[in-house]
Amino acid sequence: MEHVINEERSLSFFEKYLTGWVVLCIGLGITIGKLFPQFAVMLDRFSIYQVSMPIAVCLFFMMYPIMVKIDFAEVIKAGKTPKPVILTLIVNWCIKPFAMLAIATLFLGVLFKGWLPGVEIVKGGAQVELYRSYIAGCILLGIAPCTAMVLIWGHLSKGNDGLTLVMVAINSLTMLFLYAPLGGWLLGVNKMPIPWQTIVLSVVIYVGLPLLLGYFSRKWLIAKKGFKWFKEKFLHYLTPVSMCALLLTLVLLFSFKGELIIKQPQIIFLIAVPLFIQTCLIFGITYAMAKRLKLSYRDAAPSALIGASNHFEVAIATSTILFGLSSGASLATVVGVLIEVPVMLMLVRVCLKTKHIFESKV
Repeated sequence: MEHVINEERSLSFFEKYLTGWVVLCIGLGITIGKLFPQFAVMLDRFSIYQVSMPIAVCLFFMMYPIMVKIDFAEVIKAGKTPKPVILTLIVNWCIKPFAMLAIATLFLGVLFKGWLPGVEIVKGGAQVELYRSYIAGCILLGIAPCTAMVLIWGHLSKGNDGLTLVMVAINSLTMLFLYAPLGGWLLGVNKMPIPWQTIVLSVVIYVGLPLLLGYFSRKWLIAKKGFKWFKEKFLHYLTPVSMCALLLTLVLLFSFKGELIIKQPQIIFLIAVPLFIQTCLIFGITYAMAKRLKLSYRDAAPSALIGASNHFEVAIATSTILFGLSSGASLATVVGVLIEVPVMLMLVRVCLKTKHIFESKV
């Protein structure tokens, strides 16, 4: 079992202070946007079929380190404990996306609509109201279930590391088939333009390609160097790459959005409210269902945390390709990054505090 348990037993330097790094990159991006307004625009011009090559490189290096950590051989063992697997799949694909659409629409499209005025031109020339663009970013977060960082949350909650690892792999595979059609449908409900070819292309490039390369490079490296070297050397140096690529992407993104944030800083808070509520709600629903299904605490905690967590790397990549780096949708996905660490650490503490309610099954 030690072979399949994730190598990260605690938060790394980058991960522990991710919220701080994100805030720092927001400030740096805003500063660059103010002092050198053409810098990010110039980089974004290096595009092929509306796909920015500098951003594409950053986004690929966000995804590959996550995918190479997954041991897909463990997926076939998931049948031994089908309840938590089925629970997380139902929550991630049948409940969470629709809850996100409803909550984001309620807050951003109704309650906060008066504070989110204006329109923007997205890729393809379509003009949309800004609040719809923010809702679109929330939708893209809601249909991207769990990042590899959930392996850390599962471990910190003293959950079943093997199950968490399996669910990351299963979610990565499921996204290949469900992310595009579900995302396109919900964006249509939100009356956003639906570039179907771009949606499919973004899933293939930013999920499929890193997944494929991660699988084969993992097999080759372990066969060549051994699992100990792969875990202790390769992954040790590779782990910060994903965070650095994410932070560089955020600098570019906020160099576009700096003017808007300076003029309307409340936008970050307004977007964060529905994201926070939705995260806590999904956690509560999954945790309660796990108790109802009589799961052990070690299975219930990671199941609930997986349901609550978002794969913000995929959401950022998709929003950037679909609507542009300077879009409201991309800004909303970044707010998801901003609140991810503190909210998930809070939920880990909730798990540990409520562990006793599952004691009869431990």
